[in-house]
Formats: sequence, structure tokens, C-alpha cells
Amino acid sequence: MLIRPLIFLLGIVRHLGRLRACRRGNITIMMGLLLVPLMGALGVGFEISNWYLTTRGMQNAADASAIAAATNGGSNYDVEAKAVAAQYGLVDGSNNVTVTVTNTATCPAGGKTCYSVTIAGLVPLFLSPVVGYKGDGTLNGARAKELTSSAVAKQTTTPVQYCLLALATSGAQGITTNGAPKADMSNCSVMSNTSATCNGHNLNATIGAAHGTNNGCGITQYSNVPVVPDPYSGLASNIPVNTCNSYPQEPAKKKDPPLPASNQWSGSKTLSSDVIVCGDLQLTGNVTINASSGAVLVIENGQLDTNGYTLTTSSGSALTVVFSGNNSASYTHAPTGAGTLDITAPTSGAWKGVAIYQDPGLTSGVDISAAGNSPTWNITGLVYLPHSSVTFSGAVNKSSNGNSCFVMVVDNITINGTGSILANGGCAAAGLSMPSGNPPGRGQLVS
Repeated sequence: MLIRPLIFLLGIVRHLGRLRACRRGNITIMMGLLLVPLMGALGVGFEISNWYLTTRGMQNAADASAIAAATNGGSNYDVEAKAVAAQYGLVDGSNNVTVTVTNTATCPAGGKTCYSVTIAGLVPLFLSPVVGYKGDGTLNGARAKELTSSAVAKQTTTPVQYCLLALATSGAQGITTNGAPKADMSNCSVMSNTSATCNGHNLNATIGAAHGTNNGCGITQYSNVPVVPDPYSGLASNIPVNTCNSYPQEPAKKKDPPLPASNQWSGSKTLSSDVIVCGDLQLTGNVTINASSGAVLVIENGQLDTNGYTLTTSSGSALTVVFSGNNSASYTHAPTGAGTLDITAPTSGAWKGVAIYQDPGLTSGVDISAAGNSPTWNITGLVYLPHSSVTFSGAVNKSSNGNSCFVMVVDNITINGTGSILANGGCAAAGLSMPSGNPPGRGQLVS
């Protein structure tokens, strides 16, 4: 009878020994012990990944918005920056998102002229509270994490040469077009030191810039551009001394005396030095100027009346026409008539690159009502009319014997109809340093 209990007891001992040697339950016990920290680690990893992806999107939006603000550079820079952020789904004041924009940020190179954008928002917590993280904000009554991204950009500049510069010292709007569907300033940039308005056509100008507001001028348009100083006013010191005693004018009435023979030109003229004409100069036939070293024709208190004829510089010759004198209302200081000016400016010397020059001291009798049409302008070089209100209706081409270069400086200009500048790209060869400026370019991230 004692054998059976003994066998049963030995069986229990044997099973306990096998149980003691078995390791199959170890993993279960370890998993049970590690489950809480593992879930916490997974929660933190999920949260951090979510924060990273959200912050990356916010950073992309901040970068793009800062570049947009710097590129804009105007009074509504902040509106444009926030509009760009909204394209990334980050709308200021919506869904707990704030977009802060300023144009007085500190630049890495010094100064406080940079543009900064800071985007902040709250995201809810999901699993990170398992390990005790409570966030740093509140969203809809629950704990949340605040995420922030910032970017700083500066406004770059682009050097530009202008073939049309409106100085606008009179305060008038510098550039105006009135429904000019055929106007063409291709490969030409234009600048107004006040405002510019192009109605119905952008002129095909490569760049249109204005110190004030630019309304529609240029393929690429800039407002609030720094003023371009007059680069040619100093040339007035090269005008020869006035030696005139009287200033004959074209007869306005039958009883008025005719112009002296010296004031009526035709045929071939060889000019070897400065020539001063007192009063009006009228062509009575086609005139060819021969001046291999370049000549200066100064018209004191008078107009250059082409009178239906052509004034041309021969091959290898050059001419600068200077209008000077005083501001008596009885004088016209400009080219007139229905003929053609076909002249090439000199490529060297004091007047290099200058074809027509109005003395900047002249403020009366300087306006031109049919530039490019009456007379036709085939000109290589600069036409400088600093106090002139110009109406530009014709097409300007290069001179017959010169390079493709034409630059016009005016007080203000109205461009109508077919106003076009066709002579471009050859000003360096023509000896002319063009007016230049630095309108803003695309914004550039700096941090």
C-alpha cells in the first residue's frame, strides 16, 4: 500500500524538476514586465515623428513666405507672406496657427532690414502622456505640444540698364501709356523716378520700374525702387561759351525777315570743331555731316527744323546736337519738322555716346509733342531731354552708319500708338554708359 503514494510523490518531484528546467515561459514573463515601457517608447516615437513632419511642413512654409515677403519689398509684404503660408494650409488665426511677419529682422551681416516669418501651431498629444509627458500648451482643453518654425530672408537687387529714364523732377508721373497696343520696348527696360502707369499694354519692356507705384509697365514690374540719379547733367560743363549777339527765328508772318543764310543748311557740311548757330537752324535740303573725329553742333536759343529733309552723318562721322540758351518763352529748344534725323553720336571724347543734349538749365521751350515722328528719329546714342514733357509716337531705329543703341532721358513721357525703340544692345560699342539702377530681385534666405 505504501508503493502507490511513493510513486505519486516521485511523479510530482519529476514534473517539478522538468518545470524548473523549462524556459518556454520566460519570454511571456519578460514581455509582461516590458510592455509598459515599450508602449511608452512607441508613443514617444510616434509623437516625435509627428512633430518632425509637422515642423518640416511649417519650415517649408516659413521659408517660402519669407522669400515672398523679401521679394515683394512693398508695404503689403506681410499680406503676401501670409498668403503664401496659407497655400501650405497654415492660415494665420485659423486652427490655432499664428503667422508673424516683420521687415525689421536682424540680418546675419548686420542691420535690421531683413524679413522674417515665424509660424507657430499646436498639435494634440496621443501616446506620449503614457510616459508622463504633458506637453507645453492646451488644445481644446487637452494638453498639446507647441511647434514653431522661423525663416529670415533678405531683399536682393538686380543691376539693370535703362533705355528710357523719366527723371520726373517736375513731380509729374514719369511714364504714361494710353492704350498703346503696338508700343514695343522689347529688350529695353524703363524707369520712372515717380510713378508709372501703362494702360492696355505693358510696352513689352523687359523690366518696368518706378520709385512710386508701377501700374502695368514692363513684363517684370517693380514698385518702390530707389531713384536713379541723373547721370548726364554734368556734361553741361562741356557746352561751349555762347558767342551769339542775336537769335534769328523762322518767320512766323510774311512780313518777318527770313533766316540768314548761315541759319539755312543744305548739301554736305564738313565740321572739324564746335559749331555754334545763333537762333533757329532750318534745313533747306538734305544735309550730310562729315566729321571724322566727331563734331558738336550747338544751337543757341533755337530749334533744329528738318523742314521735311534729312540730316545724316556720313559713314565714319559723328555728331552731337546741343540745345542751349535761356528760358525766354519765345524760343524752342528742340528738333522739329517732318524730315529725318539720321545721326550717330561720337564714340569717344567729352560727348561720347551723346546724340542730342538739351542744356539742363533750360526749362522752357523744351517739350516735344511728336518724338520719333516729326522728325523721324534714326539715332545711335543718347537723347537727353531732362526737363521735357515728351509725347512719343514713332519708332526709333539706329542710324544708318551707327550701332544699335538708343537711350532717352526725359522729365516725363507719354507713349502712344506705335511708340517703339528698335535700336538696342549696342550701347557699349557706341560709347554710351546707359543709366542704371538696382531694382529688387528675388528674396534670398539668410537663416
